Amino acid sequence: MLEKLREELVTLHLELPRYNLVVWTGGNVSARDPGTNLVVIKPSGIRYENLRPEHMVIVDLDGNLVEGDLKPSSDVYSHLYIYRHREDVNGVVHTHSRYASAFAAVGKPIPVVLTAIADEFGCDIPCGSFALIGDEAIGKVVVDEIGKSPAIILKNHGVFTIGKNAMGAVKAAVMTEDVAASVWMAMQIGSPHVIPAEDVEKLHNRYMNVYGQ
Repeated sequence: MLEKLREELVTLHLELPRYNLVVWTGGNVSARDPGTNLVVIKPSGIRYENLRPEHMVIVDLDGNLVEGDLKPSSDVYSHLYIYRHREDVNGVVHTHSRYASAFAAVGKPIPVVLTAIADEFGCDIPCGSFALIGDEAIGKVVVDEIGKSPAIILKNHGVFTIGKNAMGAVKAAVMTEDVAASVWMAMQIGSPHVIPAEDVEKLHNRYMNVYGQ
């Protein structure tokens, strides 16, 4: 089932180690198929370089196994909670990327101090509450606290990103770590200057509606 989506997820998973967003088997990507409402997600504990389309696990929105021989990611119930409560989201990514996780460790959001943050996120990247792994708790924090951002840092944990598709969620994860590194470096020099809210809105609108082809 969903052969093309399985293949796409293998390719997208390889982007995570490529951009240094994960190590070993940590992190995951999932995608919802809008036509069937089924979700394809990475299996638990499989190294990225070993992933194949047939390894991907397909579940319904209640977590029932539809197809697959392996156990789904331990984050599957949080992914499903997000999909059930955000009809606009068809891709979810979780990483423990280094610089963003440093903000998570101290419970701080990433402020809008670069035009790249205004462009991609349109606001601070929030730091959400702490929640334990294994059930829907993390998904609830994401839904309740992400606001209009496509990314959220989870206190003492890592990063969750969302998108209209899996590629969009992966892009948000890549951009989160990129700006987290820049902001962390800036904080070593001094106090970064926050961009005024009205300029953030203009930058974000331009990026979303004018920039590109």
